[in-house]
Amino acid sequence: MGILAKSPRTALERAWDEIADKPAYRLLRAPEIGLAMVRGRIAGTGEPFNLGELTMTRAAVQITGPGGLGVTGYGHVAGRDPRHAELAALFDAMLQRGDGRVAAALEDLAAELAAARAAKAAKVAPSRVEFFTLVRGE
Repeated sequence: MGILAKSPRTALERAWDEIADKPAYRLLRAPEIGLAMVRGRIAGTGEPFNLGELTMTRAAVQITGPGGLGVTGYGHVAGRDPRHAELAALFDAMLQRGDGRVAAALEDLAAELAAARAAKAAKVAPSRVEFFTLVRGE
């Protein structure tokens, strides 16, 4: 689900277009845009507090074709993109029924996300500041 939510919609559309025999599906819950409360902790160990609200979109689909009846997929993505949530739900449902084409597509999406993360880390690495403390002698 993390790969589906973090990948750009264009990458999911590309993966969807590459699937030859797309399954028939129906929307159980049409994409809805709403807010979710994000909670945080100071230094990861302090008491939790309400950090703020995050706009998110959710959807639920059910595969109706042969071999998939009753398989329900859910998609939750940050932002206001109904199609992204619908595609995430579709891929989730296809994964649940054991569709190998989706697993291969997710490996490609994960590799793209890792490459983007590495490129961003390389870009900001030169501006990294390291702090240290000198111990005074007595």
